[in-house]
This record gives sequence, C-alpha cells and structure tokens, in this order.
Amino acid sequence: MQGLTRWVIRHKISVVVMWVILALSGFAVLPSLGNHLSMDFRVPGSEGYATNTTISNTFSNGGNVLPVVPVITLPPGVTMQTPGVEHQLSEIFSIASFAIPGIRIASFANAGGAAFISPDQRTTYALVFTKALPGYGDQSIQGPLVEGFFKGFKVHGVHFHFTGRIPLELGGGNGVGPGVLLETLLGAIGALAVLAFVFASFLAAIPLLVAAVTIPVTLLIVLGLTHLTEVSFLVEFLVSMIGLGVAIDYALLIVSRWREECARGTDPETALVETMRTAGRSVVFSGTAVAIGLLAMVVLPIPFLRSLGIAGMLIPLVSVAVSITLLPAFLASFGQRADWPKRRRGDRASRVWSGWARLVVRFRWVAAIAGIAILALLIWPATQLRLGNPTASSLGGHGNPRAGLTALEQSGLGPGVLTPFEVLVQGTDPVRVAVKLAAVPGVSTAFAPLSGDWHRDGYSIVDALPSADGTSPQGAATLARVRAVAHAIPGTVKVGGWAAQDADFVAAAYKSFPLMLTVIMILTFLVLARVFGSLILAIKAILLNLLSVAAAIGVMVWVWQTGHGSHAIWGVSATGSIIGFIPLMTFAFLFGISMDYEVFIMSRIREEYDNGATTAEAVISGIGRTGRLITSAGMIMFLAFVALATTPDITVQMFATGLAVGILIDATIVRALLMPALIVIFGKFNWWIPGPLARLVGVRERPPRD
Repeated sequence: MQGLTRWVIRHKISVVVMWVILALSGFAVLPSLGNHLSMDFRVPGSEGYATNTTISNTFSNGGNVLPVVPVITLPPGVTMQTPGVEHQLSEIFSIASFAIPGIRIASFANAGGAAFISPDQRTTYALVFTKALPGYGDQSIQGPLVEGFFKGFKVHGVHFHFTGRIPLELGGGNGVGPGVLLETLLGAIGALAVLAFVFASFLAAIPLLVAAVTIPVTLLIVLGLTHLTEVSFLVEFLVSMIGLGVAIDYALLIVSRWREECARGTDPETALVETMRTAGRSVVFSGTAVAIGLLAMVVLPIPFLRSLGIAGMLIPLVSVAVSITLLPAFLASFGQRADWPKRRRGDRASRVWSGWARLVVRFRWVAAIAGIAILALLIWPATQLRLGNPTASSLGGHGNPRAGLTALEQSGLGPGVLTPFEVLVQGTDPVRVAVKLAAVPGVSTAFAPLSGDWHRDGYSIVDALPSADGTSPQGAATLARVRAVAHAIPGTVKVGGWAAQDADFVAAAYKSFPLMLTVIMILTFLVLARVFGSLILAIKAILLNLLSVAAAIGVMVWVWQTGHGSHAIWGVSATGSIIGFIPLMTFAFLFGISMDYEVFIMSRIREEYDNGATTAEAVISGIGRTGRLITSAGMIMFLAFVALATTPDITVQMFATGLAVGILIDATIVRALLMPALIVIFGKFNWWIPGPLARLVGVRERPPRD
C-alpha cells in the first residue's frame, strides 16, 4: 500500500486526469443507461415462467401481464336485470375486443355470468389482458388505452372505474417521483451537513468529490456490463445511493486519519503514506468484505438477482479504487489548503466517545445484555415474515383505481379477480378443465371462453379466479390446490399467471439461499481472520452482522407487513407480506455494508492493542478515535437511504427502509454498545488464532496477552 501511495503522489496529475475523464464519460452515458437495463423478473425452468412465456408467445397478451379491470356499479334502482343494461354492457365489451389491438377480454358476456356479477346484481367487471410487450410493467403501457376506451361509455349515467394492480400502484403515486439524480442530490446534501460537522473545514467537500467520481464511473462499467449480460433496472438506484454512502464512508475514514497524522506534526507526504498503510488497508479489506456479500448472489438461479450481485459488487470495488488512488492525489495536492478554517483538531480522541467507551467497559455485562435484549425485540417481528407481493388493498390510496377496488370488495366480488391464474391447456377439453378447477376450494370461478382469442395453435387458456387476493396466504394456498388438480388432469395442463410466477420466484430464490449464506460466511470469515488476526473476532463480527440484518428485517416486517408506519410515512396500508427478493437483497447489501464499520473500529482497536494497550484500554482508545467517524458514516448512509425511500416505487421504498434501519441499528446498538462490551468480556481470547488458520490466511501467530 505504501508503494502505491508513493507512486500516486509522484503521478498525482495523471491520476486525477484519468479519473476525471472516466467520470465525465460516465456522466455522458448516464441518460442512455436506462435503455440498456432489464426489467425482467423471470425464473428460468419454473412452471410459472415457462407457462407465461408460451402464453405470451402464442397469444401476445396475458401470462405474467396482469389484467386491467374496468368495473361499473349501477345506480340505485338499476340492476343487470333492468331491460337493456346487460345488452348495452355486452356491446361495450364486444366493441373493446375489436377497438383495442392485441387484447383478450373475459366478462359475463363470454365467460359465464354469475362470477362476474355481484350478488345484488349492481356491479360487474371485465378482465382485459393487454398486449405483452418486453419488460416489467407492460400493463402501464396499454393500460391508458383501455382506460381511455371505457371512459367514453356511460351506463344509466354511470362511468366505469378502472382498476388492477398496476393502475393501483400508479394511482397510489408509484411511478412518478423525483428521479435518481434528485434523490442522489438530496442524499449528498445530507452527507455534506454531516461532513461539515465532522471536519469543520473545507475538507468536508473532498469525500463528496470522491463520490462524484465513483458513481458515474461505476455506472459506466455497468453500461459495459449490459453488453455481456442482463442487468436489472434497480442497479441504477443502488449504484447512485449505495455508491454515495460507501464512497463517502471510505473517504471519511482516510481523510480523518490523514488529518490525525498531520496534527501530530508529521509532514504531509509521510502522513499520507502512513494513513494509507493503516486506514487505506482497512478500506481495502472492508471493500473486499462488501464485495463478497454481493458477489455471493451469483449462486442464486435467477438472472435478475445475479445481475444485482455482479453489478452491486462494482460499487465497493470502484469506491476502493478511487479511495486509494484519486483521494491520496487530492490530499497531496489540496489537502492542507482545504483544511481551513480547521476549527477542530484531528489528533484528539473524542471525549464524548471515550467517556461512553469507559462506561461500556465498566458495565460490560449490563451493556451486553441490554444490546442483546434490544436486538431480540427488533428481531421478533421477523419470525412472522411472509414473502410475496403486497396485497391489492395496500396499493393505490386514492383515485379511480382505488374506487374500482372498493367497488369489487364492497359488492362481494372481492380482490381475487385482479390476480387470475392463467392455465394453459393442450390435448384436453378446456371446458372440462374449467369445471374441475371451479370446484377447487378457494376458487370463485373458472372459465374457458369459446371466442378465438382464447384458443390458438392447439393451445387454450382457462382462467381460475381466486376468492382471496392471489398474493395473500389464502391466495397462495389456493394456487397450490389449483396446481395439484391441474397436474392430475390428462393432457398438458400448466398453471401460469403473475401470482404463479411470483410464487416460483420466491421458491427458487430461497432454495439456493443456504448456499449463498455458506459462501458469504466462509469467504468473509477468511477475510476477517486475515484483517484481525483472530478467530474469535472474525466469528463475532459475522454473528453480529447476522443479528443486524435480522433486526432490520424485523423492523421492515413491522413497518410494512403489519403497517406500523408504512401508511403514516408513505400512505401505503399494511402490505401483508414483504416482496420476495427484498430480504435477500437486504441481507447481501447490509451484511457487507455493516462489515465496513466492524473493520473500521476493530482495525483501530487491534492497532492500539498491538501498540501495548490492554484489551480494555484498546477498546476505550479505539472507540474514542473512531466513534464519531462511525456514527457520522452511519448517519451519511442512513440519509442516503432515506433519500432513496423518496422513490415512489414500493419495491425501492421497502428496500430503502431495510437498509436505512439496518445501518442505524448497526452503527448504534451493535457497534457502540454490544461489540465493545463483548470484546472486553472475551478479554485475551479475542486475540487468539490457531496456527493452521494463521498460516491459511497469512498472518503471524502471536500469543495473546492482557
């Protein structure tokens, strides 16, 4: 590291020019990046995905494309039995089939009337399956066409409501937000406020400059990656916000240590070399730990998640590269001039944090028990975790889509009509299949319209409508029963639809989770054993990180799944479940990011111990030196995720909640309370490493002392 730093100092102009060129290139391609990102959530090899693909290719609509649902409630005194009403509605649905290209309609007129008409005969609806176009969220493309058509008709003076899961999400505000650049700007403003407090000089701007280079360069590499493999659209959000936090964290640690070395009277170049030997080394190992957590996602059998892992891995790696090359060049060129007005000295430990550390050391058992109790309380809701998409009732807080859903619910038709099971039939009578599926408990009706747009190239589609929302536990149970009955019917009968593909996604992702967890644990353990030169410290770090992630998921369940906060903050009612891939992503990202703080603190404690301090003294000195930095870094990351949560997409909001809360828990309860207490409790055993492990990770075996 020292050799690299000296080389950077000698060639600082060249280093700065190189990174500036790369950053400008990244900014130049940013507007076109979205066109190269994938919105596909497919699950290769699953029944739901294969069935939906065949439906899409054969019928050009439906499958994983949820229907839009026009709903009409007749005025008091008018029912479907009123002369002319049924005929007028039949004509409207028939005209729609010809007026809107590529759609497939099911209504009382062609699919059997009872299930499409409410018990009081005043409410009816249609399922309009729109043309399948590439990407996720296809419904929002043709949805306005369907809505515009039905808005042009009245029946007894009443207009149609227009609902469906995608209209509900859009009606709730999802899809219209400040955008990635504005969210990043909001996060940067919050970060600048924290950095100004930490440095009280113009040095506060340098970490932001590092982030301003890191983010576009990472996105530039992501663009190149899109030519080799599919990359999810979520990467754009992750790089912008996580890149902002990680880059600033690494720069914060290095700049603070450099300032400390300079305050001791060391000449700037020597101070820079020493800084990179200590803090720079910590940044390299920390970035490696974060990258491991993300790269482990490649073992998951889902392209979408693999792309998040591969592209996400670039965030810490680019951040490290910028921090150990461009940042030293900045400091060598402008560091001393930027450290003005220098209202805070950099060579003193924080009195507040040193005092806190002494308190924790003195009452170590109380601190440990309190920390574990708080985490247990936060983790408890995670035991109720249910995976799946939000129920329809939690979406669309207002507007026409909500009115349509309310009409379905109040009339007794229910929300299950929004998530039909699309059953692909070949080699058997679709009407017989519909009769069998209609008898399945939890299915309100099943139908196989005779019109040609439901039969093509030897295939037929039968739709089964669940009584409950297809994303609810009851809907999931109904799906399992429908599949069991469908597979027992002679011929080829496969169950697809949006809910089926979502269930397959969750099953495939979590089937491989133990392998992903094993890979992360082993690789992270080896890295940490190398960094800390200790068996106990490496194991402790992994266990504490697991507790942080579990607590974050627990809070996410409490806020979103049970609705204690989601409505007050985002206007979203209790979702009833957590989107399937969110806990996996939260685990991968939070596990790695939390390891940053562990490495930062423990590296300093280890350094103090190696310089002759006892374990207790090393903890007090290490926390005193790094406490303010870690809480500041945690606050910066927290603010970045709060900015990310302003995105109106509920998926991003959930993910941002988990990361923001997880970082807050980790930087306070875990690193400031539980971790130092456990270190003091373990005493000299912290510093022991068995000979075989020491040789494996390349460290010197030293007898522990205290």
